[in-house]
Amino acid sequence: MQLDPLIVGEVIAKYRKRKGVSQEVLSGLSNIGRTHLSAIECGERKPTLETLYRISRALDLNMSDIVIAIEMEIHNK
Repeated sequence: MQLDPLIVGEVIAKYRKRKGVSQEVLSGLSNIGRTHLSAIECGERKPTLETLYRISRALDLNMSDIVIAIEMEIHNK
């Protein structure tokens, strides 16, 4: 199974929007550059585990919530 960076980005963007925060705010909370976050959400870059952890904590989620959502999206496509 290939991990599609577009799916990863879509899931992160979905959670970010659900929380009602902008990329600018999330990048500040997670200590990730806004352009880096944008590239992740657009599927242009794959986040490291550390980056995924920072994003999940900034969104007040467990990293497993994001991983499970990614797995569900992969299996639904």
